[in-house]
Amino acid sequence: MTKTKLCKSISIIVSAYNEEKWISQTLESINRAKNFLSERGGPPAEILVVDNASTDRTVEVVQALEVEVVQETVRGVAKARNTGAKAAHGDILIFVDADVTVPETLFCRVSRLLSDSLCIGGAVDTNYQPASISVKVYLQMWRVAGKLLSMAQGAVQFVRRDAFFSLGGYDETLFIGEDVDFYWRLRKKARKQGLQVCLIDDVSVIPSSRRFDQWPLWRTLVWTNPFVALLFRRRKEFWDGWYRHPPR
Repeated sequence: MTKTKLCKSISIIVSAYNEEKWISQTLESINRAKNFLSERGGPPAEILVVDNASTDRTVEVVQALEVEVVQETVRGVAKARNTGAKAAHGDILIFVDADVTVPETLFCRVSRLLSDSLCIGGAVDTNYQPASISVKVYLQMWRVAGKLLSMAQGAVQFVRRDAFFSLGGYDETLFIGEDVDFYWRLRKKARKQGLQVCLIDDVSVIPSSRRFDQWPLWRTLVWTNPFVALLFRRRKEFWDGWYRHPPR
């Protein structure tokens, strides 16, 4: 029999580095989903943006939208997400990339899933919309393969607070694939405890396709290949062009 578990509050954590051009669109979609949740009697939700040592106007844009900013000067997505989790107050943590548009119903969907005590967390399907048809087909191929291999991306991931900290959060030694690693560890924990990790695939989020629209095809093929990510995931310098100097 399914047991219910009250979701008391939600923290939405957005890690951002030099995202002045994208962060407002992301936060606007998050606010719409937050309001939709509130209008339907859902739990209260807070939004935190972790500024990961940006050198542009990211902080000014976020503050103008009256969203709380947390500072993390050591660059790295895993580090920024862990810092956000430590500053958050919710018993449910939802991690959202800074260049992602979330559907209005998403937080309600997450809240309903986590009202089942058997579910301890999960991820949301992604729907990239690059300009190039060949790149779109390629990304769709990896999207299907990712589901088969349980390689849920971190564009949006959610987890119970106690489960997150019991796993030590995201692995800060990983500079790519920290989201897949966390999802795998969460699944392993769930199996051991007779619990579940839930992948939401009936709705999806739309990440920015800026990299794929501006990069040559070979670069997309190399840097989005999971086997390349697995091989070089602890080599920070290898991913400078992905995180430190991406198209903006």
